[in-house]
Amino acid sequence: MTEVVETRTAVPTSPVGLHRVLEPHGVLPQAAWRLDADPEIRADEVRVRVERLNLDAASFRQLSDKNHGDGDAVRAEVLAIVGSRGKMHNPVTGSGGMLVGTVEEAGPQSTLGLAPGDRIATLVSLTLTPLRITDGLARWDGRSEQVPCDGHAVLFGRSIAAHLPDDLPAELALAVMDVCGAPALTHRVVAKYVAQGRPPVVAVIGGAGKSGSLALAAARRAGASRLIGVVPVTHEKTALEATGLADVVVLADARDPVAISEAVAAAGGPADVTVVCVDVPGCEHGAILSTGNLGTVVFFSMATSFATAALGAEGLAADVTLMIGNGYAAGHADFALDVLRNSPGARTLFENKLSSHTGAVHPPR
Repeated sequence: MTEVVETRTAVPTSPVGLHRVLEPHGVLPQAAWRLDADPEIRADEVRVRVERLNLDAASFRQLSDKNHGDGDAVRAEVLAIVGSRGKMHNPVTGSGGMLVGTVEEAGPQSTLGLAPGDRIATLVSLTLTPLRITDGLARWDGRSEQVPCDGHAVLFGRSIAAHLPDDLPAELALAVMDVCGAPALTHRVVAKYVAQGRPPVVAVIGGAGKSGSLALAAARRAGASRLIGVVPVTHEKTALEATGLADVVVLADARDPVAISEAVAAAGGPADVTVVCVDVPGCEHGAILSTGNLGTVVFFSMATSFATAALGAEGLAADVTLMIGNGYAAGHADFALDVLRNSPGARTLFENKLSSHTGAVHPPR
């Protein structure tokens, strides 16, 4: 009799990755404390050789602030998180990021349309992606969101990934894809107002950032009547004004509800649509107060407390629609890349940010 050896690829799996959850059992991978990052894939999985991580802005800020900007300490903490949890899932912010890499192996039942050798960006969060780092992050200085590294990650049957474009550097494409949900949803919301014959005034809090700059460009493409960019410091105001992405740029601390609402009002508000793209907590009430009656507030920051937003709107008697910025929308990656290609101002902001934060360490001396 021939002995039958059962391999992992023959074991039934869940398209949403339940079989990779180690603890606690019965939850989805994103909610799990620990995942199985074993490199041997199941029949519907894909293994990716990781080249670079892009940490979520809120997560990186929290790690950097906690460690007082000490890059070595930040690097050690990221390694500890991934090592203990089998994924990059910041336990404080609850956020992760995304990655780029090259497909090493695709299971015979995978429906993602990926093949070995494909260079891709994952469009699902690192908080639900099994991940193992093998180089100790030796090429990262711990001082930027982009993390050059070596290791592997696993995609499930229902994961999302996109091929890296040939016309953009991988670092730039990764930075855009990390926030591609923001311009897609902003465009959709603004377009609905325009279709109703009400081109909206749009305020983007954090307009000089990655998601903020693309949100401004997308809102203009959709037909917004006026674009207000809100930034906290003078150098960001100067940089955003130079791009022409906003009709007016104002200085205000998003954590000061009265100050930001007065600044938006003076710039032509209140806004019909307010988009929150900042990576610090405490901005919920200011966004609501800056938005007019029956307006819409879209929260894209992972630093947002949605309980604070909901109770704040109630307490302010603000009849506004509060939206959670879903990182996924059909075609969002292609849309965001197209926005970047056709918006020199947004591309300039992205390239300046990347050039000032390479994420590489200096050679040992």
